[in-house]
Amino acid sequence: MKSQSTNFAPEAEQRAPSHPGRKRRLDIFVLIDALGWRFLEGREFLSDLLPYRQPLRTVLGFSSAAIPTILTGLPPAQNGHWNLFYYDPQGSPFRWLRHLSFVPDRMLDNRLTRKLLKEMGRRMLGLGPLFECCVSPRLLPLFNWVEKRNIYDRGGISGADSVFDKLAEKGIPYRVYTYHHWTDEEILRQAFKDVRESEASFFFVYLSEMDMLLHDHWKDPRQAEQRLEWYAKRLRDLFHSARKIDADATLIVTSDHGMTPVREHYDLIKQVESLGFSMPKDYLAVYDSTMGRFWFFSERVRQEFSALLNCLPCGRILPDDELRQLGILFPDRRYGEMIFLLHPGWLISESDFKVRGWTPVGMHGYHPDDPYSDAVFLSNRKPSFEMQTIADVYWCMPQVADEVGNPNPAGLGHR
Repeated sequence: MKSQSTNFAPEAEQRAPSHPGRKRRLDIFVLIDALGWRFLEGREFLSDLLPYRQPLRTVLGFSSAAIPTILTGLPPAQNGHWNLFYYDPQGSPFRWLRHLSFVPDRMLDNRLTRKLLKEMGRRMLGLGPLFECCVSPRLLPLFNWVEKRNIYDRGGISGADSVFDKLAEKGIPYRVYTYHHWTDEEILRQAFKDVRESEASFFFVYLSEMDMLLHDHWKDPRQAEQRLEWYAKRLRDLFHSARKIDADATLIVTSDHGMTPVREHYDLIKQVESLGFSMPKDYLAVYDSTMGRFWFFSERVRQEFSALLNCLPCGRILPDDELRQLGILFPDRRYGEMIFLLHPGWLISESDFKVRGWTPVGMHGYHPDDPYSDAVFLSNRKPSFEMQTIADVYWCMPQVADEVGNPNPAGLGHR
């Protein structure tokens, strides 16, 4: 569960010297998790305030890939963030667990042990407050965790500067609000207060609760529709408050990805285990809701996996040329030597990141070509260039790129 707090100290703030008499510029950037173009299309969500509206191609992966892409304007292969776990036996903070290889599985891998390892990772090993022990403790010594820092702080993206680094460099005061500390309601209430009372010029407002509503209610989205109406009212109030201070205030609403209706389930783990190989002796695997990522320790194992996966009806292996085009080809293969992606609408029955007993009817993490995966871009200002992907959003953040447009489009397989 996402941590919450009623302490309204700003999550991130950069102050600049005040200049008496100078007009205070206000720019509000709102990221609504999982608000897809297919869901929004045909709905009158702030259409009078935000007339510039279009779908944006997302990046292959989950929020752990999409949000760093938005914050840096760079694809995962350049900013370093894709999935959460990556292969790193030399740098793993859990290397010491190798000395417990003699412990039986029933003692090493259970709910209590995973909870202890989660707390140890968060409090002692520097893996940040969101670390989860999603893979078997027996495999943890081979993996590292990419989000050690809060990606909404300065220096939070491991391989590139983010919008927050740029704002700090320019001395622009800003505020950041995310689920790390608050609910959506608390975020919008505090942002409304800070627009009127703080010195901040740039507001980054991340609203996360739409994601779970669409996961659980995509086939009957009345609750999500009610939440969208609630967002509209609160954002309208926020923007009107900003315009009383700056008549030229900017409001941008965007998202990281959409949501696809789930139609089929497939037991990928059962099929893989039928080959008779063992982890970690022969191979490694991390299973997410829509993909399996594999590493191999012999050519024979690799070939047998390839033969099996190429025959399955639920998905396909992504070739290197396609990974490169999608901006997720890592030369060191830290995120997987072989990526098996499910077709849109298919779901892995049991995966490392799926909570037991949870059966979502909507899912994301499919190929960006899937129309349901498209994110949204809504603005009261017309962009100065043709926007195509979520990476382009970075260049529309006022005060960051100084509205000069996107001179170097990210390689994410533009339409």
